[in-house]
Amino acid sequence: MNMREPIIAVLCGGISPERDVSLGSGAASALALARSFPTRMFTVDADALPAGLDPKTHVVFSTLHGTFGEDGGMQRLLDAAGVTYAGCDAVASALTMDKAATKAAAAARGIAVAKGLTFSAANKPSADSVIAALGGQVVVKPNDQGSSVGLTVATDRAVLAGALEGITDGNWLIEQRLVGRELSVGVLNGKAMGVVEIRPKSGVYDFASKYTKGATEYFAPAPLKESHTTAAQKAAETAFAACGCRDYARVDFILCEQNVNNPLYLLEINTLPGMKETSLLPMSARCAGLDFTALVRELVSPAVQRFRRGA
Repeated sequence: MNMREPIIAVLCGGISPERDVSLGSGAASALALARSFPTRMFTVDADALPAGLDPKTHVVFSTLHGTFGEDGGMQRLLDAAGVTYAGCDAVASALTMDKAATKAAAAARGIAVAKGLTFSAANKPSADSVIAALGGQVVVKPNDQGSSVGLTVATDRAVLAGALEGITDGNWLIEQRLVGRELSVGVLNGKAMGVVEIRPKSGVYDFASKYTKGATEYFAPAPLKESHTTAAQKAAETAFAACGCRDYARVDFILCEQNVNNPLYLLEINTLPGMKETSLLPMSARCAGLDFTALVRELVSPAVQRFRRGA
């Protein structure tokens, strides 16, 4: 049994297109964690464990976003090295990084998802076949990237054809476009926190809307009917459980209020969401009475308990 208190090792950086976002998350999280635990920040520059990680000393709090950091790659290395870490395990991380697999798991528990199709860059469908299957308004996005990297909203055949033409590698997802209110729900230890509404001024919550100051308005808590708030929280908990998530995650939905019978549709689960004070998970937590310092302490606490048990 580990009797000593661990040092929290904050991992940031990484090799994905979201490296800069991760560096910001890591710096903010390390500063806040240092108020509760001995803390050290490690910058990751390759698809490997950073030098100096010690399973007898460290508990990892990862803020690596996207490929390798969030898709189970880093988690598998941590498991193999016997390092205790906060957040989802390798299996749940790999599942939730795959948007189509996530939606299949959630749909099996009764959560509504948009109709869609997946394909590899080597086997692109034609624009006409997509329109025949899904209609004329669709969303094209990578199936296994975060931060809305590569997202295109295709409102006509020409835009869709252009988006398909530009795809040269990777795995992709095309879905029917759902028009509604975009919501985000933080889940902590299986329990939903507050519901946040996201209102991009462009009408599309893409990479620019996420990371351009003033491009998006956020409402926390979301100004919803109580029934919609409750439904979003329950659906977030269900999706979290359906995908085998652990400790925490952020679950995103679109609320199509005109669909009276089933207005909530799952967009994705983000197991290592942005972790600046202004990020969505901290917004959700503030609705539940947790400031940023309290939130990061709660996020890492289950891993600290596992470390102490020698698990």
